Amino acid sequence: MSRDWESIFSRWAQGPSQTEQERAENAERQIRQAIQNSSKLQSRNIKVITQGSYRNRVNVRKDSDVDIGVICYDAFFPEYPDDNVKAELNKSFSDGTYSYLTFKNELEEALVARFGRASVSRGSKSFDIKENTYRVESDVAAFFEHRRYMSTTRYLSGVEMRPDDGKPFIVRNWPEQHYSNGVSKNDATSRRYKRVVRILKTLSNEMAENGIKSAKDAPSFLIECLVFNASNSCFNYSTYNQMVRAVLAETFNNTINDEKCSEWGEVSELKYLFRGSQPWTRQEAHQFLSDAWDYIGYE
Repeated sequence: MSRDWESIFSRWAQGPSQTEQERAENAERQIRQAIQNSSKLQSRNIKVITQGSYRNRVNVRKDSDVDIGVICYDAFFPEYPDDNVKAELNKSFSDGTYSYLTFKNELEEALVARFGRASVSRGSKSFDIKENTYRVESDVAAFFEHRRYMSTTRYLSGVEMRPDDGKPFIVRNWPEQHYSNGVSKNDATSRRYKRVVRILKTLSNEMAENGIKSAKDAPSFLIECLVFNASNSCFNYSTYNQMVRAVLAETFNNTINDEKCSEWGEVSELKYLFRGSQPWTRQEAHQFLSDAWDYIGYE
């Protein structure tokens, strides 16, 4: 018996319930309070941001934890376009006296003071704060600013962390650019882009529960980026079923080989989706799209 995919997709397109949203906001508020209450962090130039699927409103019911970035602007990690720019800027830069490791340790102290040692665990990349009836589970990551210099006077501002285990040694993200590009894509598609992202993320969760390996291996962030790289015309349909079909067909066809998707970027448009040290490959993305098509039963 075939499933009524349009009804299923209509349900999956919606965001988390009001209760889940409130628990997410409670977690975010408590983490901000932890930093405000820290005597060591109070004097620092710190910005607390929500990031990931929660901030970008593409979170689904099963993945409704909150990603929080705590960014310190008292120091930064630079990236230079060439040696000339590096040499010129290094004349005016000095090595920071406040180390990234010290910042991360002080953030840990602040979180433990607010939530209790039993509720805070330190991973290589982030701190996990356990959920309770009042708040959802939270991932809190410590960042210094990352500056990608275009010239001696102009740079793009992102964030950078150094994981405890040194593997991979550097993590760089562009949360502000990701957010604004996602909003623009959503506006350009009559608010359908984020709904299709939620549909495919929920579909992937169901596929993974049913033992489909490509879905287990596909991070939700990758799925969001794949939908972002679908042309806006894919969303010009009256039903979710038609939209999902168009997005899967186009992204499947464009991931057949490296050439067709070599210029694809993450939603931020500041990192290539299938180049460098990404934790996924084009082939894995292609396999997921193929399996999703078959799982729904498109012909």
